[in-house]
Amino acid sequence: MSGVEWDVVESRSLTPSEKLGIALELFESGVAMMRETLKREHPTESDALIEERLRQWLRHRPGAEDGDCVGRRIDPSTRFP
Repeated sequence: MSGVEWDVVESRSLTPSEKLGIALELFESGVAMMRETLKREHPTESDALIEERLRQWLRHRPGAEDGDCVGRRIDPSTRFP
């Protein structure tokens, strides 16, 4: 059995709570990676400015203005102050 097949089988035995925990960890990892990318792209900016850029990126999602999947469009500014 390949690693991918094992992961699918293993994921079926996870509780919804465990799956949510994994999703949140992946989200946090993505945010941390973007933070490091911003630091590399703007090495002279303060941590506060980097965090502001990160907040803007999370709110505006360049390349995913309509979200990550098919569905109704929402205005993130109304959901994420």
